[in-house]
Order: sequence, then C-alpha cells, then structure tokens
Amino acid sequence: MLLRSVVVASVFLSLGLVSPFAAAAGEDVVDIGSRRELFVDRYLIDKLDGGRLVLQRPRREGPALQFVDQPWEGRYCGYCTVIRDRDDWRLYYRGRPDHGKDGDAIEVTCVAQSNDGVSWVKPKLGLFDVNGTRENNVVLAGMPPYSHNFSPWIDKKPGVPDRERYKSLSGIHPGGLALFVSADGLRWKPKQKSVLTSKEFAFDSQACAFWSPSESKYVCYFRSWKDGLRWISRSTSEDCLKWTELVKMDYGDTPPEHLYTNNTTPYYRAEHIYIALAQRFFTKSALPAERVAELIPDEVHHGFCSDVALLTTRGGNRYDRTFMESFIRPGPTAQDWVSRNNTPAWGIVPSSEDERRMYIHRQAHVAQNTAHVVRYSLRVDGFVSAAAGFDGGELLTKPFTFSGRRLELNYETSAAGSIRLEIQDAAGRAISGYTLEDSTGLFGDEISRVYTWKDGSDVSRLAGKPVRLRFVIRDADLYSFRFGD
Repeated sequence: MLLRSVVVASVFLSLGLVSPFAAAAGEDVVDIGSRRELFVDRYLIDKLDGGRLVLQRPRREGPALQFVDQPWEGRYCGYCTVIRDRDDWRLYYRGRPDHGKDGDAIEVTCVAQSNDGVSWVKPKLGLFDVNGTRENNVVLAGMPPYSHNFSPWIDKKPGVPDRERYKSLSGIHPGGLALFVSADGLRWKPKQKSVLTSKEFAFDSQACAFWSPSESKYVCYFRSWKDGLRWISRSTSEDCLKWTELVKMDYGDTPPEHLYTNNTTPYYRAEHIYIALAQRFFTKSALPAERVAELIPDEVHHGFCSDVALLTTRGGNRYDRTFMESFIRPGPTAQDWVSRNNTPAWGIVPSSEDERRMYIHRQAHVAQNTAHVVRYSLRVDGFVSAAAGFDGGELLTKPFTFSGRRLELNYETSAAGSIRLEIQDAAGRAISGYTLEDSTGLFGDEISRVYTWKDGSDVSRLAGKPVRLRFVIRDADLYSFRFGD
C-alpha cells in the first residue's frame, strides 16, 4: 500500500499536479474560493523571510464639511456615517450646538449630500421644523435620545423589502438600541424600541451594524466597558429584531487601551474581512492646560486626546491587532490634539473620481469653533502591504484551495523592484509550469494585474487542490491577491 501511494504521488508530480497526499502531514487547508485576500492579518501567512508587513497611512486631503455654519449644528456635532449608494453619497451626523446631557432634545440628525465624495452640500429637506425653520438638512428631530448616535446603513440581506432598505440602530443606556427603517435614507420611522439592551453601561457611541454575507447574520459592534477601559462588544441577530447577549471582543495579546468608537465595517472588495477604524482614546491632553482652555470653553472636554487604530476581524469575537502603531495621526495643529478629535466616520467607500482610491473621513476640532470633517484617501486594498526592501524578501502562504483560472495582484514596485511568484504544493514543492524559473515577474504600479508564467496565466488545473504561494519581493509592496475567471 505504501509503495502504491508513492507511485501515485510521483505520477501527480510528473504531471505538474498537486499530490493528493501533499497536505497529509501539514496544516489545515483553507478554501478561499475566489475571495480577494488582503494582508491585514496573518491568516494566510506561513513565513516571512526578509519581508515584513507594513502599515500604510491614509493621505490627508483636507476639510470636507464644516459643522459650525448652521444654528442646529455647531461645536458638538459628531458620530459621522458615510454611505455611498450608487452615485449618491450621504454623510450623516449628529447636530448639536452646545454641550449638554447625552440624548437630550437639542440633538438632531443631519445629512450632507455629494455626487463625488469630495464636495458636500447641506440640502434643504423641509422634513422638520428646527429653530423656527424647515429649510434645514435634518432627517430626525424631536425623538430623544436617538439622534445622539444615529448611524444609518444599507441592508444588503437578500429579500429585504425596499421600504426597509436603510436601517439604523441607535440609543443609549439604559433604554438600549432602537431599530429605525427607511426607504430612501431621509424619511425614517421607528420599527421597534429596545431591540438590544445591556445590564451594563453601553451604547453611548455609534452602534455599527450590517448584514454579513460570510456569517449569514446581522452583526453589531458597539461600545461597552471592561476592567475600567472603554471596550468594544458584539451581538448578532437573524432578523435585526432579536439580538444575542453582548460578547466582549478579544484583542489578543496586546496592551490594554481605551478603544472608544469602533467603526467596524465589511471591506467592500472583500466582505469576509471587517475593517475597524477605532478611536484610541487617552484621558489626558497632550497640550498644556492653559492652551487647552484657550481652544475649548467647556472644561468637561479639556482632558482628552486620541488617534485612530486599525483593527480587523473575520467574524466572531476576535479582533486582530496586527499593528499597535497609529493608522491616522492627530494632525498638524494644536486644535487636532485636544478633546475627542480624530473620531473616524463609519464607512470606507470607493472614490468615484479615481477607483484606485477609497475615502475615509474623521472628525476634527471637536468642541471648538472650527469643528469640521476631514477627508482622507487611501489606495484600494492599501491598509497593509507585504513588502521587502532592495535586498529582497519572501512571503510563503499557508496551504489553501481556490477556484478560478487566473491570479490577480494589486502591487507597487520601484523601477528597480519586482515581484515574482511561484506556486507550490501543500508540502512546499514547486509545481511544474509555475516555478520561480517559469515566472515572468512584475514591476510597475497596478490595482489589478493578472500574473503570468512562461506558459501563460491559466491556473485552472490547480483549482480545488491544496497549494501555497511563494512571493519573492524586491523593493515592492503587495497589497492583495485574488483568483478568478
């Protein structure tokens, strides 16, 4: 029997196929199908030799929207959500001119609109009378406490009726979160109160909910507490009405920190990967007390400072914190280093003017007379790269199976750099026709490039069989890969 197995394995190798025995002694084999995979975690990484994972940073593009030009808005606007619905962009936010109790009647929910994600206008919707006028951009008013953290999203669950295509979960402790629905994202109706509650303090910032195709359920991430620290918890639901008890997220073996808002969302090009742009919160300002007092009149907002951390998860109650470094730093002015600045908006959306980029927004100058939203841009898939310097390095994946006939890469090199690729069997043996020597290599800067070997790009004969990818990288960054047709 052993001799027969060896003979069969030899025949497979001679034909350039993966031996059915290749993965027997190794690791579990993951089926990635035709999913796009990013290097935001080590989920598929077996070895890095001379290579490294590099945290990229968004480019600051400047102010996007002012908060202090309308009497129902002001210094305490916040908790922004950005949605792109085809060519229609929406930026929702809390309108609040002065400091006060969370969830009181002065709070309203506002919206700004755009057709490119760059230039924003505040429409005169005529839906609510606020401050004696209906010529305003308010989509919810007179329903405390729900405007405190109203966070709309588009429900992508198959079969959802059009009248409930937009949803929002909002509310504060102890009443918990209420479900609102809308057909157009402008006219909202409460569907059910207290759909998600907690015995402990929670919910005072955005509740980030969405339908997860990879988990086949609704998931919601929201703020809670653990051991005196602001924490992130999660709940799930089959129908968006009955939710499970909250489960505190596990951040792995990382130093404990305050994580305030979480802004967890499925990445639009790889929805099985959720990106969380969390507000990392510090209870002491980086500026001298007298300078803080000059910038912010209200003492309750003096002693804070924050930046933005990148977390990821593939579902369940575990975040990967591949990097402890800041993803978005506070900014170049003193106004950026006080209060609850650097609260990221919920939503990572593709640019309509350049599909090589995506947009990220954050609040700036909170509690100050210059409060506004800042727009950032980032390369598509460009949160993290697998990279190597001029001396070169390698990345070897764990064994996996795929479907499709071509392999697409998102990459960037220098003029002297390159990326070369070998496909191996699960045991680490190069497969004939896909060896490093057969590789044509890549150099340039492309979001989508089909990789080729001497005999072409067709990898369909390997589909469904356990393989590894061996990337040889020189002065280059690799952002993602995907098998497909």
